Amino acid sequence: MLQKVRGTQYLTALREGGSLPGLVEADNDTTYVVKFRGAGQGSAALVAEIVVGELGRHLGIRVPDLVLLEVDAELARREPDQEVQQLLQASTGSNLAMDFLAGSVGYDGIVWRAPAEEAARVYWLDALTANVDRTWSNPNLLIWQRRLWAIDHGAALIFQHSWPSVDGWANRDYGMGSHVLSERVSTLTTPALDALDAELAALVTSEALDRILGLVPDDFLVNMNSANGTDPQTLRGRYREYLLARLAGERAWWPEVAA
Repeated sequence: MLQKVRGTQYLTALREGGSLPGLVEADNDTTYVVKFRGAGQGSAALVAEIVVGELGRHLGIRVPDLVLLEVDAELARREPDQEVQQLLQASTGSNLAMDFLAGSVGYDGIVWRAPAEEAARVYWLDALTANVDRTWSNPNLLIWQRRLWAIDHGAALIFQHSWPSVDGWANRDYGMGSHVLSERVSTLTTPALDALDAELAALVTSEALDRILGLVPDDFLVNMNSANGTDPQTLRGRYREYLLARLAGERAWWPEVAA
């Protein structure tokens, strides 16, 4: 289970993204970046954050710790900014938060470049989950303590918004050119890419996915617009089916296969 904390003070809005995440202090004296369920994308974005973030951690990618943060009506009442107050009011209950990496900077590929193998690991995760939000306009990568950290996975798993055919999703292409780490991945040799692909694919098992999907709260799942009354366990099974089908397909999304 993800740790549960309670928000005690809203600190500031992070207005770089359209969903208006915010910095919130919690009752465990930790500061978190909070993604609110009342934002435009609703709880589907929170589901993707958990599934892809924890899958990334399982694959050896650094991802800030995720927790469930409770927002109560009192926290909203104390907020003077009307836009933020409305967001907090719409988000009472459980929300998703990630550990705030104080002092981190955004990845620009100039001052410090990611090691090629780490870059390829992140790219593999993004390609498997069809993450459309890791470009130079929005890298969603941080450098903290001279290490690469992956954040913001809410735009991945786009199948959850409309549930297309499993086969169509499995064979969906993933264009490498616009990915922020594509240049670093392209420096690896074919044997190195093959070996990494085999290593990561072996880790994505039904058992691993079930454990990760089990971290997603039931209400995050059933409150998605596309849930349509489906029960949580059935929805978890659909996520597992889609991800395993993409893994077992022709793999046109992996650079060496696509070459």
